[in-house]
Order: sequence, then structure tokens, then C-alpha cells
Amino acid sequence: MKRDWIATARTLSEALPYLQKYSDAVVVVKFGGNAMGDDSAMAQFASDMVLLRMVGIHPVVVHGGGPMINAMLDKLGIESSFVRGKRVTDKATVEVVEMILSGLVNKRIVQAINDAGGRAVGLSGKDDDLMVCEADDPELGFVGRPVEMNVQVLRDLYEAGIIPVVAPVATGMAENETFNVNGDTAAGAIAGALQADRLLLLTDVAGVKDETGEVVNQLSSERARDMIGAGTIKGGMIPKVETALSAIEQGVKAVVILDGRLPNAALVELFTDHGAGTIIRGTAPESWPKRR
Repeated sequence: MKRDWIATARTLSEALPYLQKYSDAVVVVKFGGNAMGDDSAMAQFASDMVLLRMVGIHPVVVHGGGPMINAMLDKLGIESSFVRGKRVTDKATVEVVEMILSGLVNKRIVQAINDAGGRAVGLSGKDDDLMVCEADDPELGFVGRPVEMNVQVLRDLYEAGIIPVVAPVATGMAENETFNVNGDTAAGAIAGALQADRLLLLTDVAGVKDETGEVVNQLSSERARDMIGAGTIKGGMIPKVETALSAIEQGVKAVVILDGRLPNAALVELFTDHGAGTIIRGTAPESWPKRR
């Protein structure tokens, strides 16, 4: 027997405890960053999601699409600005956001999962009133903050063996309102409403960095808040960490800010002790299981 096959069999055997640990678990995965524009990275992500489903995990995918939105806004001559890492969204911008997220990006991910042998259905926060929002901040315009979650449609899909793929566009409390929701915020709200076992936030960085610039392997909620207050966590990382803290408060067991540039990042995180980013938990460090 060739050595490569022996190594493959050993790897599968070593994965057994992790497969048992996450059997029937709900794992919400936020897919975003530049990987979304790369065909090979998209195909790899889709394959990973299908694998999770095949081993008894229920993945729920929530995606962003910032680079694609930026490209279309530039093409249309619509200027963008950001406040605290969130896009300022006027009426013209929210129409472009909905077109790109609910149309182009969402269906591209669905097709990739289907091509990988899975079953996926795409929807947005508007479908079945999955996510109802109010304005997050007057400065941000049509940027929504989820105030009502109706996630039964997601349960119905994953219990039928289908991977839900959610675009972070939501309906408002008033008639005919459409809101752009930060992808991380949407993923956290969905994970919290589902009481998910894990929330994985895939991004283009290695994880949360400390004062020295080193990636922190594990964080407690308390330390994460202190790092935001001290300015150590800043820019686009703030909404990611705030999402993690909110999700943990709602009962999500742990949130991982994950280096999505790594091949099979979600599999490395779930099926090894090594991890692929910064895991944030609500409990004290001495109670944490070994990691790395």
C-alpha cells in the first residue's frame, strides 16, 4: 500500500473524536473577504461546507460581498464611505447592495455548493422575515440592526439536509424598508437565534492581534472588551469582536475569528487542536480545553 494512502487513513482515524464532538452541531459560517472573488477558493470553501454536512454537522452560511459591492458602486459612480467599519448606505447604495448580495454573490455560492455535491438554497434576511431590522445609526443611513429573528426557515432547511446560504439584506419595521446589514452582525444574530455550537467568522487576517502585533490564540469576553476599550482592537476588527461578544451573550458556545486565507480553514478549526485564528469564549481561561 502506498504511503500516501496510509497517511490519509491515519488522518481520517484521528479526526474521529472531532466528528463525534460536532455530530448534529449547528455551525454558522460567515464567508467573506477577497476569497469570494477567487474561483478556486470559492470551490474549496463549498467543498468544505459539503464535507461538514456529510459528517453530520449543520452548516449555515452567511456571506458578505464588500469587494463586489465596491466594484459595482465604482462602475455606477456612487461614492462610498465608512463609519466604525460599517458602510454608510443611502437609498441608491442599498439598491446596489441588495442586487449584488441577494443576486450575484448569493447564487454564486449556492451554485458552488451544488457543484461540490451538496444541496444549497439561497435566501436573504427578507425571506420569511428571517431578519427584521431597525436603523443602526442615523450616520449610517440604511444600515440595519437586527431586532427580530425568525430562524425556523433555516432549521427547516438544514434538518432536510440542505445548506442555507443567507445574504445579509433585511426588511425594516416600516413598510418597504430595505436594510444593508454588516455580514458579521448578521451572522452573529443568526448564530445567537439558533443557539449555534460555533460561529466561524472567516476573514482576510490571521486573527485578533494584541499590543505587540501577535495573534492571540484564545480570548475571554472580558479581555476582548478591555482590548476594544484600550484601542488595541480597532477598525474593521471592532464589529467582528463585538459580534462575537453579542453571540456569546445569546448562548453561542464559542466564536472563532478565522484566517480564511488558509486552505480548509474551517476544517482545521473544527477537526484539529491547532485552530486557525482567535477563539473567543465567555468562560474563564482556566476552564478552556487545550488548543494548539
